[in-house]
Amino acid sequence: MQLNSLGFPRIGRRRELKFALEKYWRGESSVAELESVARELRRTHWQWQADAGVAQLPVGDFAYYDQVLTLSATLGVIPERHRDGGAVNLDTLFRIARGRAPSGKHAPASEMTKYFNTNYHYLVPELSEDQRFDIAWEQLFEEVTEAQALGHTAKPVLLGPVTFLYLSKTVGSEFDRLTLLPALLECYQAILARFAAQGVEWVQLDEPALALELDDNWQQAFNQAYGVLKSAPLKLLLATYYGTVAHHQSLLSALPVAGIHLDLVTAPEQLQAFVGALAPEQVLSVGVINGRNVWAADLDLVAEQLAPLARDLGDRLWLATSCSLLHTPVDLEVETALAPELKSLLAFARQKLTELQELKALLEAPETENAKAVVARCRDRRAARAQGRNQQLSARIDALSATDYNRNHEFEVRRQAQQARFKLPLLPTTTIGSFPQTAAIRNLRSRWRKGELDDAVYTEQLQQVTRDTIERQLKLGIDVLVHGEAERNDMVEYFGEQLDGVGFTKHGWVQSYGSRCVKPPLIYADVTRPKAMTVDWAEYAQSLTDRPVKGMLTGPVTILHWSFAREDISREQIATQLALAIRDEVVALERAGIGIIQIDEPAFREGLPLKRSDWAHYLDWAVAAFKLSAAGVRDETQIHTHMCYSEFNDTIAAIAAMDADVITIETSRSRMELLNAFEDFDYPNEIGPGVYDIHSPNIPTVEAMVSLIEKAAQKIPVRQLWVNPDCGLKTRNWEEVEPALKNMVDATRELRRRLG
Repeated sequence: MQLNSLGFPRIGRRRELKFALEKYWRGESSVAELESVARELRRTHWQWQADAGVAQLPVGDFAYYDQVLTLSATLGVIPERHRDGGAVNLDTLFRIARGRAPSGKHAPASEMTKYFNTNYHYLVPELSEDQRFDIAWEQLFEEVTEAQALGHTAKPVLLGPVTFLYLSKTVGSEFDRLTLLPALLECYQAILARFAAQGVEWVQLDEPALALELDDNWQQAFNQAYGVLKSAPLKLLLATYYGTVAHHQSLLSALPVAGIHLDLVTAPEQLQAFVGALAPEQVLSVGVINGRNVWAADLDLVAEQLAPLARDLGDRLWLATSCSLLHTPVDLEVETALAPELKSLLAFARQKLTELQELKALLEAPETENAKAVVARCRDRRAARAQGRNQQLSARIDALSATDYNRNHEFEVRRQAQQARFKLPLLPTTTIGSFPQTAAIRNLRSRWRKGELDDAVYTEQLQQVTRDTIERQLKLGIDVLVHGEAERNDMVEYFGEQLDGVGFTKHGWVQSYGSRCVKPPLIYADVTRPKAMTVDWAEYAQSLTDRPVKGMLTGPVTILHWSFAREDISREQIATQLALAIRDEVVALERAGIGIIQIDEPAFREGLPLKRSDWAHYLDWAVAAFKLSAAGVRDETQIHTHMCYSEFNDTIAAIAAMDADVITIETSRSRMELLNAFEDFDYPNEIGPGVYDIHSPNIPTVEAMVSLIEKAAQKIPVRQLWVNPDCGLKTRNWEEVEPALKNMVDATRELRRRLG
């Protein structure tokens, strides 16, 4: 049996890639220095995988920003606005991703959205009707040569042609993306031929779109694509993940590929649908180690389930992770401060490679002392996980009724009460929550965590930052203020640190996009709120001004999706526990005099099952969790929510059912296209479409924002509109933020003047 790695995290166990990228973007290092860091990371990660017994190492899973963007560049899919007449280079990629490269040339960044049902973001390829595909970027081939020079066998990994088209968008005139498939396949053939010339035996083509419910045209596209690619002089492993593909079993089993990978963590039941349909020489890669969670696997139980299959398939069975390990932290060994009992329950990316190695040993030699030790360790972990439930919390959940999930009155009644209280102008301006987390703030937090500052000094200095943030907003003329969140490290981690049943790592970073990394909490037991989490900061900020200051919370669905959640109870149950914790905080904020409370749910759509037929159940409990968190306040208390980088068309009815008084969303990159869903649905509540792309360092002009607001007003009645940036401003600096927000306020005033 072979061990199969579908991909490895690229950021480094101490976020080396993040820091190298940001240093380059600041102009403090050269391309050569950035590439040197990247080479060292690849060398290290390949060696770890080789040491664990992975024979064919994934190459092409590394990306300087996003692997979909890397493939777009390889195929020559470069938007015209990002071309500069020369060859494609790293600055080209950074212009596409950020709207600016260190060379200084500006252009609006490409749209970014979530990769299937993950918190990873990809850059959406832009395709025109006359699109040409030509190999324009050599990174994939250079990395194959690099791996081979180190003595490794390379298995190139890239997104399959059908999923690439599926994830793309059309620009210019509307057309069917599938009309581009023949030309795209010619380029894929050229890529595969290049790999074959380099001595590659296997290529992994990822086709996660197969987990979706595809119409006949997209299904036929797979037959067409792999009917063409079968002529490639190498072997193709078609990889599926994130969900079951059993509904496409007959289609997938008929494709002329040398191997198939199945995600048996999310859908173990699909195995039986494929085993009997394998061709005599076809390889089956079974994804049995979870690539999206950090809990150690029950290897003894997995081995027991796989034993008959191992006997039947022999070396045609490959043991694998469920998907790329991109979604997990890099190495548990650097977590020296974790409680031993919690650490014993975990496996990060590097440890998951060891799990594959141990699983193979259990299947091949179950009677050895090492194998018996693995079994004993698994049993001990199961016993440790079997902790007692919080009986008081269980009783509270059992006592919930329908009234706990609904506000006192309908939105129109609440709107009148809120307008009487706040007297906001037409097109009220606000921001999403966070303001720049400067080096000084990060240093302050670091010193406090190390014990170099006591609580009193730390609080006093953060209060100074908060005062400055409020004063800047007042000077800018923003209508509804925020306190800036200087005390917060991350929108999920900050709350998780204050909830019982949640644990934390120091280096458990996961890439979200580009250089942006998050450190998800570990939900290991029943979740409760032992004390107030945000009230002191909200009260302090509100004491500085007569204008309303929003209380800022992260919603239960987002905390769930952006955490590594326990697997012994349902996600619905965890969401309800989290909702009650957030509800208690919402009520406490209202009692403290905070009249506008924002409960962010950017991950709401992320939790959707990939099969549309499974959506209803998820949406029911996700909406219920949000409503439970928000419904404990009076009519005159205004509830906001925020969602970013989501497609809204498919979930607009559920979003309306959440019944937030105001929703703020990301729309600037799509030039207000995302508002179409709200227009077509006739969304009843108030909405703030973002007019400032905070993920780009570019400062939008007054004219550009006026144009976006006018576009929004063509789709949504102006009395329902708010004006705000796309997202929080944590990652930007004040030199960018202040002029951008000044332009936003000036644009709003110009629109108010025009509207009288």
